[in-house]
Amino acid sequence: MPPATGRQPFTDWLHSRAVPLGRPDPAAPLDDLEPLREILDGARVVALGEHSHFIAEFAAIRQRLLRFLVERCGFTALAFEYGFSEGFPLDAWAHGGGADDDLPSLLAAAVPIGLEAPLRFVRDHNRTAATPVRFAGVDIPAAGGSLLPALNPVADYLCEIDPETLPVLRDALTIAESFAGDSAAVAAPAWARLATDEQDALSALLARLLIRVRSLRPLYLSRGDRHSYEVALHRLEGACHADHTFRAMAALFAGGGLTADTSARDRYMADSLLWHLDRLDPAARVVLVAHNAHIQRTPVEFGGQLTGLPMGQYLHDALGDAYFAFGLTSVTGQTAEMRRDESARFGFTLHATALEPPVPGSVEAAFAAADVGLAVADLRAARAEGVEGPDHIRMQSIQQQTAVVDAFDGIVSAPTSTTTDLEIS
Repeated sequence: MPPATGRQPFTDWLHSRAVPLGRPDPAAPLDDLEPLREILDGARVVALGEHSHFIAEFAAIRQRLLRFLVERCGFTALAFEYGFSEGFPLDAWAHGGGADDDLPSLLAAAVPIGLEAPLRFVRDHNRTAATPVRFAGVDIPAAGGSLLPALNPVADYLCEIDPETLPVLRDALTIAESFAGDSAAVAAPAWARLATDEQDALSALLARLLIRVRSLRPLYLSRGDRHSYEVALHRLEGACHADHTFRAMAALFAGGGLTADTSARDRYMADSLLWHLDRLDPAARVVLVAHNAHIQRTPVEFGGQLTGLPMGQYLHDALGDAYFAFGLTSVTGQTAEMRRDESARFGFTLHATALEPPVPGSVEAAFAAADVGLAVADLRAARAEGVEGPDHIRMQSIQQQTAVVDAFDGIVSAPTSTTTDLEIS
């Protein structure tokens, strides 16, 4: 039976337990975030999500959280929904390489999903930090836009270590170049237009390369260093996962496909995070930034159909309670809808779209009824106390049905959301 307030139990729990946050100004003082220190005690990876890309409030909130985690909690790595292979030049820049104004050119080929401000913070922090913060990309090459960011450096590696394999790689590159784009929205339809024998040839070539590089590990290590080998191998794995994702997306757009087949991308993202974690100091703690749909701990479902296993599920399986997932959402405002347009550079155009009012039973409805404003809730505490949580959360302009208290370890809710500059070129 609902309590005397007339609100649902989770709403009453929020009203008494949510932690109010200050205004979402990245430069604002951090004292209001101090309650998070105890909540995050023991977490080695803290993931910061968002229900939509291109939202100003989410970018500002995550920047404040990043500052807090680095400056006050000693986190020493930032991982991002960005290509594993492409992340290495950004890590070098974050450690003082090149000039301050080199960053736009380094990011020129990427969809602008809010990486520039966090990287500038890290570079500025590292100027005087006793322990510099590293940057790590975790995604498949070009987030599914092209195999070239992974295959080109693998070609450079094989040129020195195993030159007789280069003809196989060059055949793969020739096919990959024919459909490369700056985003998956460009590359996936272009891949689908390839002749079936080209699609199959590319998959076979990549599989042959991957098996050879894995099998000849002792030989490769006798000819070069371990780090270069491990980077090349993971880059090649990224190309294979991206190739699988092209097939999965093509089948999905055609109205078919295997259940949860696009999970290959999230599996690789999780493996990339763990790859970096294994090579950091054992005491290192990582801030991970990605969409809510990537960081949640439970499967993604729509209409009762399983659509994907997210990175966060794999990370929770691997790390247990050392993985903490913060979902970011908003009660009202706008979202940025991506509409497919192959004539656009990134294969889509962005449109500011008004959010529908929160649906009953959603986490947004609970925050609205609790009237707590911009606030954070520790969902691990709600789970421990047996509080029945909401069963919906926003994803873009729609609702995902999921047990929110199980899908995330914490929720940050903004009263409203507004889109950033939606002109991308």
